[in-house]
Amino acid sequence: VYGTDMNVYMSMFLNTLTPKFYVALTGTSSLISGLILIFEWWYFRKYGTSFIEQVSVSHLRPLLGGVDNNSSNNSNSSNGDSDSNRQSVSECKVWRNPLNLFRGAEYNRYTWVTGREPLTYYDMNLSAQDHQTFFTCDSDHLRPADAIMQKAWRERNPQARISAAHEALEINEIRSRVEVPLIASSTIWEIKLLPKCATAYILLAEEEATTIAEAEKLFKQALKAGDGCYRRSQQLQHHGSQYEAQHRRDTNVLVYIKRRLAMCARRLGRTREAVKMMRDLMKEFPLLSMFNIHENLLEALLELQAYADVQAVLAKYDDISLPKSATICYTAALLKARAVSDKFSPEAASRRGLSTAEMNAVEAIHRAVEFNPHVPKYLLEMKSLILPPEHILKRGDSEAIAYAFFHLAHWKRVEGALNLLHCTWEGTFRMIPYPLEKGHLFYPYPICTETADRELLPSFHEVSVYPKKELPFFILFTAGLCSFTAMLALLTHQFPELMGVFAKAFLSTLFAPLNFVMEKVESILPSSLWHQLTRI
Repeated sequence: VYGTDMNVYMSMFLNTLTPKFYVALTGTSSLISGLILIFEWWYFRKYGTSFIEQVSVSHLRPLLGGVDNNSSNNSNSSNGDSDSNRQSVSECKVWRNPLNLFRGAEYNRYTWVTGREPLTYYDMNLSAQDHQTFFTCDSDHLRPADAIMQKAWRERNPQARISAAHEALEINEIRSRVEVPLIASSTIWEIKLLPKCATAYILLAEEEATTIAEAEKLFKQALKAGDGCYRRSQQLQHHGSQYEAQHRRDTNVLVYIKRRLAMCARRLGRTREAVKMMRDLMKEFPLLSMFNIHENLLEALLELQAYADVQAVLAKYDDISLPKSATICYTAALLKARAVSDKFSPEAASRRGLSTAEMNAVEAIHRAVEFNPHVPKYLLEMKSLILPPEHILKRGDSEAIAYAFFHLAHWKRVEGALNLLHCTWEGTFRMIPYPLEKGHLFYPYPICTETADRELLPSFHEVSVYPKKELPFFILFTAGLCSFTAMLALLTHQFPELMGVFAKAFLSTLFAPLNFVMEKVESILPSSLWHQLTRI
């Protein structure tokens, strides 16, 4: 009896619901799910994860007795944490861009024309740290010009830096007084002045010169001053730690000046002269491989189409023990593609299979793409280029931009090379099913690259992300729920009677299992007990 009464009450309740109720219900559900969807999407775009998923993993799983990965890792903190920290630091190490442009002659001119800032504050701050590391030492306070420049490298305002450099150039120090007795009753003092401050010329060439020709002129003056300081400190380097630090600083200054002079020659079209300067610099300072001068040399040799010389440089630097770069990997792929690209046809290759030379070229392209998967879209002009930053993250979007900015012309010059790249580069992703967890030819792809690239690259550039992040389940779920409820609200508003019949049928079907269970309980329990339960 009571089960029958409940069915009657349920049918009476369903009959009292009007179409307006269903419209309000579905419309409200659609609005709420839409707001959740908008919030979830914003949170995912900003933090790269779902808010609901993060809350459930961080707070609900421990309450339900789940094991937190962080807690399990903490149990081995003596080894695991230190190793992971060292690994993350090594993976996210930012390198000075070997082909970075000149601020005054190139970056600033871009700002004047477009009104956009091509360099981020993070990138320029890294450059300031580099300048303080390479161009200063502890004894700079002994010479007024160097003391001024030590403060200038820390200065954030470009105009203040330039003013400080001019001030340093105006200072003439008395280098030494050498007593020369000419007559027994009298002596004279030979006064020698220190040369101009080399680092001041460097700053002016980098930031004040508005053309490459002006920058080259200033770097030549810097070379004259820096070479003199280098020779003097070279003679005194074994007289103590202070002199050794000065010699190390003077070496860095001299190498930097000569390298930038070679880059000026390359920019001004004197490529053969630039190649000679780079080769001489690498012979004179063979241990300073951290400057990656060989990457400048590779680019200049490719411009001369001296492919045999390029292969010789690659044979020296494309070694297992040396750190790789996009320049090394993609230049090796270009040379192998050059041997077969002019006659390569995808249709013919699919019919007869790949020859040995074609297979070597394809494997070299796969190797390069696995190292840096962002490069092909720039080389194939599927994504627009921007000015490269002053620092790059290896295997990241910043390195891809820096490489493609200078090497796209070299790929275009080799007939069929871009066609071969277009036909084969996506096959790399099929070879590596889980690139975040596995590596095929290199160590696994670093997770931190996207975060570092967003700091290095300007805000108007859409950072290339690899592998593409899949949308979290809750975003897809809320999107589907919002769309479904909005469609129901629209249909209910347009066809109230028909949708009312469907809603009643759906609710009746939904409550049918409950009615079935209650009927079974009623048949098993005594009527008196059931009566008391229903009263409760």
